[in-house]
Amino acid sequence: MLFSLPLALTACLAYAIGSHITGWFHAPSAEIGGLWSAISGIVVFQASPKESISSASLRVVGTAIGAIFCAIYLYFFDFTLYGFGLTILLTAWVCQMTNIPDHARLACITVAVIMVTEAANPNLDSTLNASLRFGESCIGTALAIFFSYLRGLVKGHPG
Repeated sequence: MLFSLPLALTACLAYAIGSHITGWFHAPSAEIGGLWSAISGIVVFQASPKESISSASLRVVGTAIGAIFCAIYLYFFDFTLYGFGLTILLTAWVCQMTNIPDHARLACITVAVIMVTEAANPNLDSTLNASLRFGESCIGTALAIFFSYLRGLVKGHPG
């Protein structure tokens, strides 16, 4: 239970906060905002605070890279399957070429979420969409670190 309970709290709080905050800016994508926050928290939550922080850095940097590439694409073009594939290809390639290949998967997942959210909400501004998805990811990430640290305190191993 010392792993399961904090993980569940992370996911639930991330969903609640993410959907609420996203709703202030774009109500139609609030549920996606909550889901993306919860997914981020679940992905980042690890057995120790140190591992959660390491996972968090991958999550935040990868999300930022994916959000930037996707925002640029969607600023100029509408969602298409070809554009979706091309943006994922370029995002992964840039991560490889800049020697941060571990960030590629999270960056590409972010591209996918932003692109699909845009396809479902064609009137959503691409910059707002990317910014919201980045912010939601940060919400889940911060909660995962918090609950991982709290779990460590309860276990007597805060680090």
